[in-house]
Amino acid sequence: MTPSIILKPGREKALNRRHPWIFSMAIKQVVGEPDLGQTIDVFDHQGKWLAKGAYSPQSQIRVRLWSFEPGEDIDGEFFIKRISQALAARQTLITNQQLTGYRLVAAESDYLPGITIDHYDNTLVCQLLSAGAEHNRHHIIAALEQLFPQHNIYDRSDVDVRKKEGLEKTQGPIKGELSEGLSIIEENGVKILVDIANGHKTGFYFDQRDNRRIAGAYCKDKTVLNCFSYTGTFGIYALKQGATHFTNVDLSQSALDIAKQNIEINQLDLAKVDFVQADVFKLLRKYREQGKTFDVIILDPPKFADNKSQLNGACRGYKDINMVAMQILNPGGTLLTYSCSGLMSADLFQKIVADAALDAKRDAQIIARLSQASDHPIASTFPEGFYLKGLALTVR
Repeated sequence: MTPSIILKPGREKALNRRHPWIFSMAIKQVVGEPDLGQTIDVFDHQGKWLAKGAYSPQSQIRVRLWSFEPGEDIDGEFFIKRISQALAARQTLITNQQLTGYRLVAAESDYLPGITIDHYDNTLVCQLLSAGAEHNRHHIIAALEQLFPQHNIYDRSDVDVRKKEGLEKTQGPIKGELSEGLSIIEENGVKILVDIANGHKTGFYFDQRDNRRIAGAYCKDKTVLNCFSYTGTFGIYALKQGATHFTNVDLSQSALDIAKQNIEINQLDLAKVDFVQADVFKLLRKYREQGKTFDVIILDPPKFADNKSQLNGACRGYKDINMVAMQILNPGGTLLTYSCSGLMSADLFQKIVADAALDAKRDAQIIARLSQASDHPIASTFPEGFYLKGLALTVR
């Protein structure tokens, strides 16, 4: 008999709306002794069957739901179907933007909780972040091998969140080997170098693709400062659109070295680009003291809040960098500012930026709202899938 859980009265409401998570406090009883990541049935307190999900006894998210269809087995065919659906949903995007790099599977937002798969030319990179994903690793890899028989497969499940699921970090080749050196992907006619084994996330930030293109349009005949630049891809678009000078700032010298190579492989003018290894918070203040200003500033910081206890500190951090950035913008300049912290709501982020403008003693007008690229969809049943918020502002 398949192990199962029984929910407390009233806790089925979220499932009736097809939200994919069940928290530990919602569970009345565990029936049987499910293994870590094993598929279990979910019943309400009256014994009505609700869903199938993966059991994770060490996580506050105790069950991540695979299916709301009673006759659907969580097997190899299930993963082939779901991954095929994810690919089909992206096919127009892939064709229109000439993508060789994109997010193939966006976890809960593609109805595959805890599974992230990114496509880098001839390599698929997997992050299996939940107990259920790990338990079904063999099915997931077999599905990828069937759907992408010519591709290498590489594991980047080297993230701390796996500890919450009772899992060890893993990394390394699953099928084939990474080619020597950096991988090359293309988007919108732009070439981008990626360090799959050592780079952030699975190697790159596909979620900012649309925002890179949008940013370029603001940069013609402008001087641009790109903070937290990573491998400098905003700069490629800006220079292609006619930026007069571009400054990349990042703490990582290795990321800046790749940023330089990205300029070169796109045959752009290196003389128009500076690469500054520095702490952004300190450098912005240094520029303010020196009276150095820019026409456009891009703020794309890493996540400042991983949990609710860090949210207040994150608010202070976002306010600080936006305030100083506004102070070193030329009048009428453009600020492109982002938050990838899922716990930061769009309304709260806008309030923080508005408060930053007040403290900077500058007037700021929102001229565009920005979000994650469409290969990072937001399932209607999973609003938590919306995490990347951006604002374009004119600052006077």
